Amino acid sequence: MLVKDLNENELLARFVPLLPRATCAVVGNGDDSAVLHIGGDTTVSTDMLVENRHFRCDWSTGFDVGYRAAQQNIADALAMGATPVSLVVGLGIPPTTEVTWVEDLARGFAQACQPWGIGVDGGDLVSASEITIGVTVIGDLQGRKPLRRDSALPGQKVIFTGNLGHAAAGYELLKHGYTRTDSDEHVASLIDDFLRPKPPIKAAMTAVNTHTLCAGIDVSDGLVKDIGRVARASRVWINLEGAQLDKLLGPLGRAAGKLGANRRLWALAGGEDHGFVATIDSAAVIPDGFSVIGQVIGPDEHGRMTLDHVSLDPDRIGWDHFRSA
Repeated sequence: MLVKDLNENELLARFVPLLPRATCAVVGNGDDSAVLHIGGDTTVSTDMLVENRHFRCDWSTGFDVGYRAAQQNIADALAMGATPVSLVVGLGIPPTTEVTWVEDLARGFAQACQPWGIGVDGGDLVSASEITIGVTVIGDLQGRKPLRRDSALPGQKVIFTGNLGHAAAGYELLKHGYTRTDSDEHVASLIDDFLRPKPPIKAAMTAVNTHTLCAGIDVSDGLVKDIGRVARASRVWINLEGAQLDKLLGPLGRAAGKLGANRRLWALAGGEDHGFVATIDSAAVIPDGFSVIGQVIGPDEHGRMTLDHVSLDPDRIGWDHFRSA
């Protein structure tokens, strides 16, 4: 059955019941707007995925795409120190799309959201020439101060949690003909991490509740590019330590050997793992699951990035939607 075989209400009736509802939703799907009861400051962020730009249907199932769309938005809320509570989804789909693909998309959203009590509480559905998904995430700061990019201070440590370089490695493996069913479990795992990113949600939630984190950002466009955004916003010099980074790259070794690639480059330039970077006072206890990967050396008016004190240019390393980097 194809989308064009159903009217809008019939299609909505197929996939909306598969989506979870936020516990704070007073009015969920089915009205002109969702109504959420959130007591304090909220965060709002939006991400988009466009077919053949952010995903390929010959690589990704509907489940993969829904899971990815949810996780990258969940990560944005957590990077601000907020607890994600609800997603609103705008979906544009060609009429020739199989209905089962749309149902799997909803199941992917549910798999990513339900374990954390996150709802999918509204959105829009339109016909489009290619699959386009816009997701807005609403987060609750629960009395905490937001983790802003401009809050890094000289002397602080730079810490990280999550996968690093896995998505970049998985993407390159797919390009070279490897698949998620590959008999090499290391290869299969990296491809799965690209198709279904796995932000360290529990570690991030636990860390923000310690109230010790200062600046924060999720790694979506590459470690150097995203930390570079912190350095510029905070007007500081941040130095990454290569030896500390290399301790996190063990899972990349076999894939790098197969492709003749540089695993450290995957870690520095690759994005879409949606790990978390934060700064923390040098005397503070490092939260569980985080590793020290660098230090805020001192002030710098333009924001400086180095690796082992060798200059890096965040504008030339990592993903940019409008230029090749």
